[in-house]
Amino acid sequence: MALIHDGMTLLFQGDSVTDCGRSREDTTDLGPGYPRFAAEELAKRYPNLRVINRGISGNRSGDLVARWEEDCLALKPDLLSILIGINDTWRRFDANSPTTAAEYEANMRRLLTDVRDRLGIPVVLMEPFVLEVQPGQADWREDLDAKIDVMRRLAREFGCLLVPLDGLFAAESCRTPMERLAADGVHPTEEGARLIARAFVEAVQ
Repeated sequence: MALIHDGMTLLFQGDSVTDCGRSREDTTDLGPGYPRFAAEELAKRYPNLRVINRGISGNRSGDLVARWEEDCLALKPDLLSILIGINDTWRRFDANSPTTAAEYEANMRRLLTDVRDRLGIPVVLMEPFVLEVQPGQADWREDLDAKIDVMRRLAREFGCLLVPLDGLFAAESCRTPMERLAADGVHPTEEGARLIARAFVEAVQ
């Protein structure tokens, strides 16, 4: 059964992959990334769908917890998508500021518990991902894989829909050069953003 229907409000939450340079002055702006591509595709079937993007560049799971009341619960969405976690890994390697898998799990559990208890809406969890484009990114796998495992376990526990982006990007990179999908291994190109959007649309429909 589809998770989406016409007239509902869909909220995309996350970090720079979701933010993608959206306008802060125009709250209806979705930015040039996957939320816009997903919204355009969904609008063909659901013309009255309202789509909101509240991704913020640089955010980690703890940042999302700090702004959850204002940027999620107060918006009262009917369907929520969360893509968060790559900065929880990245900051360990570029700023010596790690987020452990246990801390990531505690943050994600708090977000999902709030949504379950206060909104009671469906949630789509999208895996954080990395492509090994830049030197040293292969070393991220040990840290990121533990967080992806957390997300998968929480998706089962909370009954969320899971979009396995890490695996999807890995599969696509077998036929498409990784740099064409995410030039720095993290931030999707248009081609990479469209891959995310297709996976999301297929999942919710």
